[in-house]
Amino acid sequence: MWSPVFERVVADGDGPGYRVGHVLVDEFLEFARVRCRPNTVRCYAHDLKVFFTVVGKDPVDVTARDVLAFVSAQRRPRAGVENVVRISDGEAGLAVSTVKRRLAAVSSLYAYLVVRGDVEVNPVPRGLPARGPRRAGKRAMPLVRGVRQLPRILNPDEVDALVGALRTDRDRAMVQAMLLGGLRRCEVLGLRLEDLRLGEWRVFIDNGKGGHQRLVPVSATFFAMLADYFNGERPAGVSTDRVFVALKGPRRGEPLSADGLAEVLAAARRRAGLAHGTCHELRHTCLTRLREAGMPIEAVQAQAGHRSIASTRIYLHLGADWLADEYRRACEAVEAQATVGTAVAR
Repeated sequence: MWSPVFERVVADGDGPGYRVGHVLVDEFLEFARVRCRPNTVRCYAHDLKVFFTVVGKDPVDVTARDVLAFVSAQRRPRAGVENVVRISDGEAGLAVSTVKRRLAAVSSLYAYLVVRGDVEVNPVPRGLPARGPRRAGKRAMPLVRGVRQLPRILNPDEVDALVGALRTDRDRAMVQAMLLGGLRRCEVLGLRLEDLRLGEWRVFIDNGKGGHQRLVPVSATFFAMLADYFNGERPAGVSTDRVFVALKGPRRGEPLSADGLAEVLAAARRRAGLAHGTCHELRHTCLTRLREAGMPIEAVQAQAGHRSIASTRIYLHLGADWLADEYRRACEAVEAQATVGTAVAR
């Protein structure tokens, strides 16, 4: 038997490396390191460590029965807290999204091992047989059935409170990049000086989600705050070309980290008395407001950097005013037709 671990290792080239302690799994992680983003590789390593800790088998001995047992184990409540459930979905086990992510990591590992010839089949089933006769093209039931929840957004008063609680022009510029431009956290932190198109009020996203690039407009308010940050706060003579850097401490002048941005937002939320307001919620707030203001869904897709418009359609439902207006317009048309029909009958 082997004991799975989760270790970060120093690696040359593309990002940090991770190891789980088995040669087949570690070779997969090394392969993933050169083709995936660092956060993806880290999640792969952690999820595979959890999987093999629960299953307790060598990778070549894992079967579909083991995978199904793993899913059941992940969905059970933890021992000693059986009566504790999440308010969001009323479940006691791990969230469906977490279980699905772990299954995706396991499936990716075995897809790699199948191609290499280390195993013959991927033990992660594509789904469960559906009831009724099998038809061509009919999809099987997913192993884990999830519910797509609407993301939370901030109302105007919460936005004002959060922005007012920020203490530096750097912090206000980062928040406005998400609130006014819909940028992701990694995209804000990854901005370089050369990515700023000052005369066009646009920014170039060099390495968005999935490594995709895009050029998006951002409000002039963001660029005005950025100018204040450059003129009064950004240390002179720093060697990095990243826009946002640490302003104090031993890392002064170095690129701001994800943990640093999370700490900035957490402190601002405490001062503002807000229970929520994450980076992703700021992005959701921006894209929702753009859609409510009449921006076409295809334009929202381009602004957000979504590869599929299916990911953007959620903002049709976030705008409660938009849905209500559309319903009233359609309902008035239906009622008008019914009234005309009644008049003709008389």
